[in-house]
Amino acid sequence: MKTLTLLRHAKSGWDDPALSDYERPLNAKGARAATAMGAHARQAGLTFDTVVASSAKRVVETLDHFRRGFGAMPEARHDRTLYLASAGTMLDVIRALPADAERALLVGHNPGLEDLVLLLSADSNPLRGAVEEKFPTASVAVLELDGDWAGACDGCGHLTSFVRPRDLDPSLGPNHD
Repeated sequence: MKTLTLLRHAKSGWDDPALSDYERPLNAKGARAATAMGAHARQAGLTFDTVVASSAKRVVETLDHFRRGFGAMPEARHDRTLYLASAGTMLDVIRALPADAERALLVGHNPGLEDLVLLLSADSNPLRGAVEEKFPTASVAVLELDGDWAGACDGCGHLTSFVRPRDLDPSLGPNHD
C-alpha cells in the first residue's frame, strides 16, 4: 500500500499586475497557512520518501514554508507539467513515481488536485463531501492507494484525511485577511 499526500499551494498575492500567474508569490496569510499545515503534517506523523511539485513560484514558496513547519524532508523535484495540471496529468506523474517510494507528497494546483482526489477515492468515502465542496489553498489530503504507483487508477485509493488551514486556525480561513 502506498500513501499519497496532496498539498494545494497556499494563498498567493495579486499585488503586482505585471507578474504572470506562474510568477505570483505567496501572500502573508498563505505563508502562515503553509507553515501551519507543515506543523500539522509532522504532528500527524506523515513522512515522505519523495516530493514532486509544480515549478510555479507560489508552489515553491508553499513548500519552503511547509518545510519550516514540518522539518527535514526530501528535496522536491519541480515539474513544469504540474503547473495547472489536470487530474489525468497528475495521475501520469504519480504512476511514474519511484517504485521503492512508499510515501509521496505531490504539491500543485486546483482544480486538478480536487479532481484527482475525487478520481482516486471511492464515492462512498465520507470525506469526499468536504473535498467536493472545496479544496482550499494550503489544504492537505492523504490517500492510501491499493497496489503500486504504476497501477494508480480510478477508485484505487481511500481518502484517510482532509485538513484545511481553517481547521487548525480559524484566522487562516476565508474572510480573514
